[in-house]
Amino acid sequence: MSIKIENATFLVSATGPKGWPKGRAPEVAFAGRSNVGKSSLLNALVGRKALARVSSTPGRTRSLNFVEVLLAKGYPTRSLRMVDLPGYGYAKVARSERQRWGPMVESYVTGRDDLVLVVLVVDARRPPSELDIHMAAWLQEVGRPWICAATKLDKLPRTKRSAAVKQAQGALRLADGQVVGFSAPEAFGRDPIWRYVLDACRSAQSRSDEDFKEEGSR
Repeated sequence: MSIKIENATFLVSATGPKGWPKGRAPEVAFAGRSNVGKSSLLNALVGRKALARVSSTPGRTRSLNFVEVLLAKGYPTRSLRMVDLPGYGYAKVARSERQRWGPMVESYVTGRDDLVLVVLVVDARRPPSELDIHMAAWLQEVGRPWICAATKLDKLPRTKRSAAVKQAQGALRLADGQVVGFSAPEAFGRDPIWRYVLDACRSAQSRSDEDFKEEGSR
């Protein structure tokens, strides 16, 4: 499967619910440390070089950045949004700023009805950090569907890539296939992540249809 995208546009940066986009559409959020390549991953998924801002200075994403994606005709879900969440764990960002991001991300992940999937982004070159493991446990606790993308795979020798993915899988207690190795320069891992995205959108739509039927039968 090679996903075909008709258009992708930046929508808005928001720090709270009042700024979140209106109108129902499934949303996929990207979480991770400040220097793991979340923006590069998002850009590669939608086939745009600079849609999500890629900065040489980690910690620059200080709000929730929403991107609208329109898929080509023929997909069950044509319109969705991708959300770049503020990175965590960068020591040079002021403590007050880091403390502000926590509630902002928490309110979105726990309170946004449109959120159908979280992609936890880790750096394949090193084991998941304690913060990554805490984030994984929290996503599990709040009941949000999630997967892991192990980025920067191109910076590892090919003989070590499989072991790096397995290491992340074990640390985060995920099943086979739930950690997707990813390389933006090589466009490796793009289709597997899109399969998870489309499956999550489809599952959310099925649940919505069931809820509508139950509401109508009361």
